Amino acid sequence: MALPILYSYRRCPYAMRARMALWAANIQLEVREVSLRDKPAHLLQISPKGTVPVLQLPDGKVLEQSLEIMQWALAQHDPQGWLHADGEAANHFISINDGDFKQALDRYKYPERYPEQPQLVYRQQGEQFLLLLETALQQHPFLLGDSASMADVAIFPFIRQFAAVDAEWFAGSAYPQLRDWLEGWLESPLFAEIMQKFPTYNEMIA
Repeated sequence: MALPILYSYRRCPYAMRARMALWAANIQLEVREVSLRDKPAHLLQISPKGTVPVLQLPDGKVLEQSLEIMQWALAQHDPQGWLHADGEAANHFISINDGDFKQALDRYKYPERYPEQPQLVYRQQGEQFLLLLETALQQHPFLLGDSASMADVAIFPFIRQFAAVDAEWFAGSAYPQLRDWLEGWLESPLFAEIMQKFPTYNEMIA
């Protein structure tokens, strides 16, 4: 029986959150780890935008967005109840993450590409979202309540990137609840599973 095919890149936060949902849902699939400098022709054929993750289902349908892949996977099986939280609240957090915060993150991570402002300005822009998350986490262990939701899973890979830009600063920053929350995800068995290394997919020998 044909399996879904996931084109992924191990360190991409969008691919991470898609893998989290696929692994949590116990979806059997073929993982094709891509080289961003030498993307497989089949990936570009089914998804000309050429970004990951991309999931091709056995019936040929192609899911090109990480959130779409997450929703599909959890609709098949959601043993941890990630879809049970308030969908509107989850979408609110995710939209900020994927919008203003991602923009600040890119500039903070690669300040040489954005010389219009000092790196510190970009960090301060990102901190607006960190403060929002810290406030939520002061009220309950996860962003939307006492159990994890799709919002937590969709967002933590991006906070991981932000924290890594200046780990010493983040360790001493005014976001203790956020640090504990992030550490919980990074130390989880599920995260260890989705970060296993797959050999780079080679179309010539597949």
